[in-house]
Amino acid sequence: MHLRAKPWANEWLTNHSDIVIDQDRATDQIGQWQKLFDQEQPIHVEIGSGKGQFILGMALAHPEINYIGMEIQETAIAIAARKSFDQVGKLPNLRYIYGNGNGVETYFEKSEIDKVYLNFSDPWPKKRHEARRLTYRSFLQSYEAVLPDQGEVEFKTDNRHLFEYSLVSFMTYGMRWSAEDYTLDLHADPDKVMGNVETEYEQKFMAKGQPIYKVKAHF
Repeated sequence: MHLRAKPWANEWLTNHSDIVIDQDRATDQIGQWQKLFDQEQPIHVEIGSGKGQFILGMALAHPEINYIGMEIQETAIAIAARKSFDQVGKLPNLRYIYGNGNGVETYFEKSEIDKVYLNFSDPWPKKRHEARRLTYRSFLQSYEAVLPDQGEVEFKTDNRHLFEYSLVSFMTYGMRWSAEDYTLDLHADPDKVMGNVETEYEQKFMAKGQPIYKVKAHF
C-alpha cells in the first residue's frame, strides 16, 4: 500500500508528538515505553498499521492493554493517528511509532512488549524480495528479541502463498501453534472469529469472498 502524500500530514504529526513518536525518539524510548501511557499494563504492537482501523479497534475493545501502531509511511501514520484523535481524542492506551518495523529491537528491550500483530503484510511475491517479508527469519529474530519467552506473533493475511510460506518460516525458526490458534477461513469459524477486530484490507477481501488465514504462533 502506498498512499498519496497529504500536505497536512507533517505538520499534524509535529503538533501531536505526544501521540506519534518518530523513529529517532522511539529509539531513545527503549525500556521506557510504559511512561507514555496512563497505566502500566501489557504492551501489544502492530507492525504495519496502515490507516489504523485495527489498532484503534483493539485499543477501544481492550482498555486493559496498551497498544502501539507502527507504520513507515508518513501519510498512513498521520491518517491513522488523526482519525483516532478526531474520533475519541487522546486515548490513554494507544500510541504510534512513525518508523520502520525492520529492527524492532532498536525500539524495545527484551520482554518490554507482550505481543506482535502482523496484519495483511505486503507479500513481496518475488523470490529476490523474500528477506522483505515480515515473517522472514531476520524479522522473527527481531520479534523474539523484544518478546518474553513464549511470546506470541499473531498473523493474518488473505494471501495463501504468503500464509504457507510464513507457517514454514515459523516452524523452521522453532515457533509452534495449536489447532485452536490456526485457521484457513477465519470468518467461517464462529469460535475463532469471536472478538476479531477487522482491518480495512480484511473487509475489502471479505467483500470479494476471499478467505482470511490466521495463526497465533509462539516462540
